[in-house]
Amino acid sequence: MTRRARGCGTVATAFFPEPCRESPGKLPSPVPDISAPAAAINYKIGNERLIKITENASRKLNSLLEKQGRANGALRVAVIGGGCSGLQYKMDLVDGPANRDILVQSSNVRVVVDPKSALFVSGSLLDYSDDLQKGGFKVTNPNAVAHCSCGESFAA
Repeated sequence: MTRRARGCGTVATAFFPEPCRESPGKLPSPVPDISAPAAAINYKIGNERLIKITENASRKLNSLLEKQGRANGALRVAVIGGGCSGLQYKMDLVDGPANRDILVQSSNVRVVVDPKSALFVSGSLLDYSDDLQKGGFKVTNPNAVAHCSCGESFAA
């Protein structure tokens, strides 16, 4: 988009307006609004056969989401390469699903999983424990064929 700046003999683009030659150092006015409307997010709705959240995990997740000011947020569960056995879980609190994600509502918690990770977590159960030594979130995954001794990674 090219436009002629008001009162100037130079041509400016909408993205890189040039200073007006008649008043050095000033941008032509008005500067156009280059904000674009947000595109709709394309995601699928899944069910608890993909991943299920226990009541303990639900209470903890809702508490964490509330503390972060994301009452309508979600837990992102992903599987990434790493750890002793080759794969590990990555969990983040997010505002909602991204493109191509699968959204699951379980025990009043929204969970989002990307399609690649869904292949590894299908049928999993996410629990939470307040135990002092082995506390935290724990994934029980029927697809895992091996676990490392630390419990942080798995093989599928």
